[in-house]
Amino acid sequence: MVAVLLVDDDALVRAGLRLMLGADPALDVVGEVGDGADVLEAVRRLRPDVVLMDVRMPLVDGVAATEALSRLGEEAPAVLVLTTFGADATVVAALRAGASGYLLKDTPPAEIVDAVHRVAAGEPAFSPEVTRALVALATSGSPREDVDPVALARKRLAALTEREREVADAVAEGLSNAEIATTLFLSTSSVKVHLSSALAKLGLANRVQLAILAHEARGSGGAQRDDGTGS
Repeated sequence: MVAVLLVDDDALVRAGLRLMLGADPALDVVGEVGDGADVLEAVRRLRPDVVLMDVRMPLVDGVAATEALSRLGEEAPAVLVLTTFGADATVVAALRAGASGYLLKDTPPAEIVDAVHRVAAGEPAFSPEVTRALVALATSGSPREDVDPVALARKRLAALTEREREVADAVAEGLSNAEIATTLFLSTSSVKVHLSSALAKLGLANRVQLAILAHEARGSGGAQRDDGTGS
């Protein structure tokens, strides 16, 4: 049973989501709140596995609430953003804050239900519009002139072992744990160990943030080899 907390300032939206998710016997909507300001208290009290999070709310927005949850460490639930706002900057901000997925509210109900199960299992989930833009957005932007984001990302990844880096690169390619295991000739449990170790060393909340960092390390020239030539 996956416990879900609904966070949205629209009571009608919350009621609709409760009905939708309640139709799946493997999902249990354990509570709902109308603003990001109430999320931390609700999570501590209800212990959900997944928080279905709106972005625009009156007091504390979904990005700030997600960032606050990520600071809970191992006790943090997975956050799946569900919003009408698909602006590029909002998507990247939510993912950097620790969200495991990002869906638009016009996503079909069955896909929303599937996405809840995916993020509960540690997998990312995105609307097609978000997927198409994610990699380009994650590796672009307007960094400060005195900061090289590619060099900074590579410096951070240098803390990983060779195997952890291979897992990070595979995550950046969008592979599931089972697919990574097959590709790297590892057991699924070993992949989970390497992934958890990499996240801990880098201070990251989830595999989405790891994928962004691995993409940033590649720069504009594709994957980076150890000799610095790229591929």
